[in-house]
Amino acid sequence: MSLVDTKKVTDRRTLRFATMADVRADAARIIAAERAGTLRRSGNWTTAQVFNHVAAWMEYPYDGYPGNGPPWFVRILGRLMKKGVFTKPMQPGFRLPGAPGGTFGIEDGPVEAAYERLVRASERMEKGPPSVPNPVFGPLSHAEWQRLNTGHAELHFSFLHLA
Repeated sequence: MSLVDTKKVTDRRTLRFATMADVRADAARIIAAERAGTLRRSGNWTTAQVFNHVAAWMEYPYDGYPGNGPPWFVRILGRLMKKGVFTKPMQPGFRLPGAPGGTFGIEDGPVEAAYERLVRASERMEKGPPSVPNPVFGPLSHAEWQRLNTGHAELHFSFLHLA
């Protein structure tokens, strides 16, 4: 199977999640379509990979990030671009330098388990912010942590089409 260049995918869903509850509601619709066999994907990842990835990045601020942290230039660029990250949609195709496959947390597996993981991670993020600064953006408010993660979910869920 050849990989899709996600920067060039034009038929993504337009999403805007205001809360973690919005993320969970869309995830419930996605898993219902997956169960019904009507879900269509326009990216490279399975539904379980999408859910596990979004959940993993919600968990990392509490439990520790994989790898050695972002390179210095990513930290500088991140702080310069911080405002846009919280106000504009995230763009597809970013590859994290030093991460195998360009990112972390994309394990496949049973979609039901990935969905449950996503629900738990989003509820945790909803309850209170992590106590450590973000490795790219520095200290974040609870609202900023939630917006960072709802925006991340918007990006990845946009490749999953409900029928």
